[in-house]
Amino acid sequence: MRDPLTVVTDAFTSFLFGKVETTRLPVRTSTGQAQAVYLPTAAPGLGDSGVIIGREVYSGKGYIYDPFQLYGQQLPAPHWLVLGESGNGKSALEKTYVLRQLRFRDRQVVVLDAQGEDGVGEWNLIAQELGITPIRLDPMAALDHGIRLNPLDPSITTTGQLALLRTIIEVAMGHGLDERSGFALKVAHAYVNETIVERQPVLSDIVEQLRHPEPESAEAMNVAIDDVRAWGLDVALVLDRLVDGDLRGMFDGPTTVGIDLDAPLIVFDLSHIDRNSIAMPILMAIVGVWLEHTWIRPDRKKRIFLVEEAWHIINSPFVAQLFQRLLKFGRRLGLSFVAVVHHLSDVVDGAAAKEAAAILKMASTRTIYAQKADEARATGRVLGLPRWAVEIIPTLTPGIAVWDVNGNVQVVKHLVTETERPLVFTDRAMTESSTDLADDALHAAEREAEERAAAFMEQHIGDSESTVA
Repeated sequence: MRDPLTVVTDAFTSFLFGKVETTRLPVRTSTGQAQAVYLPTAAPGLGDSGVIIGREVYSGKGYIYDPFQLYGQQLPAPHWLVLGESGNGKSALEKTYVLRQLRFRDRQVVVLDAQGEDGVGEWNLIAQELGITPIRLDPMAALDHGIRLNPLDPSITTTGQLALLRTIIEVAMGHGLDERSGFALKVAHAYVNETIVERQPVLSDIVEQLRHPEPESAEAMNVAIDDVRAWGLDVALVLDRLVDGDLRGMFDGPTTVGIDLDAPLIVFDLSHIDRNSIAMPILMAIVGVWLEHTWIRPDRKKRIFLVEEAWHIINSPFVAQLFQRLLKFGRRLGLSFVAVVHHLSDVVDGAAAKEAAAILKMASTRTIYAQKADEARATGRVLGLPRWAVEIIPTLTPGIAVWDVNGNVQVVKHLVTETERPLVFTDRAMTESSTDLADDALHAAEREAEERAAAFMEQHIGDSESTVA
């Protein structure tokens, strides 16, 4: 029942002004309404099973990701693309992700470590911590009985060997083999495999057969023996580089005995190879095919194959074709391929645009660190990112990235524990004397990122305030 004084006051007000004053109801909103105003906070999480990455910047929720848990339900493929300029946290993310995955007993990881300083690869500290010796592929060390991988290893099928030989030659030549050169290589490879049974065939056997083909090979095609020799000459010269040239010692002998393919972490140290030379894609092709036939097995283990400087793979049509098969084959056997690339333009504007697009399509998870505005727009177009994500990429600070997991897009801050920090931040600039300064800079960057996120939310919510009210 209304208070009598209130009734009298309302009547008097109505007599004077011709209306009854009303009280405006307070504004109330629900979580669902707030999410409708700002859609990025409305995306569902990825579940609570897997590896902790960090936390979502906007909602504050913990961010957990595991391609093996999500595959088949939220992910059509378990492969992952990591993008961003140097110094923004890609390496820290990769290393903590691997360390946290290895806490599961059914996980195995192979890393192609193409970066490093002071004569060792970037993953050297982590390998030491786990009691693992990296497999260092170095032409100079190989001459002194170093590590060798044989492209003609019997564990690789004859079809796989021939495909690998063609890829090595095509990468080195910069174009595909013509029919005649391809025929000469095929004949030489078949002859070597049929006649050498007491030991592992090696590349020098192929080179010798190309230079001195058997008369029967020419007779089978009804051509002169000199023609077959001429067809294989360019092929022999390319393979000779792996036998007696600047790449000798790594691939011109039987595979080194004792490489432990059952170790939880296998690191191939490629840091002694010039990353801008033709040797790098050749090396990655040989390692990739060798692993496909020796490491990936139909068992219960989940395997992660992480490749630094992956543009060497994606940007070469010949190497990309080999890895496309590996990715398709690996999905059925629990393989997650992680490609780390600085710029997407490195791989989509080259000669392998078609092959690059196919591999990118298989990467259902994409993590993008800070890029310049024009690069961010190009990345957004290729990957189909929402406009708000493209706009925020240039403003990201180190350690914060846009994650797109099959259309579930979030801004995530990667968190590193104190135990992981000495293993993850291996740059020489991170000395003991500078640790406090680095921590201060990190906290300042986090605060700045949160302030920017708040301003970004305010900008988008402000236009809708009248509607909400």
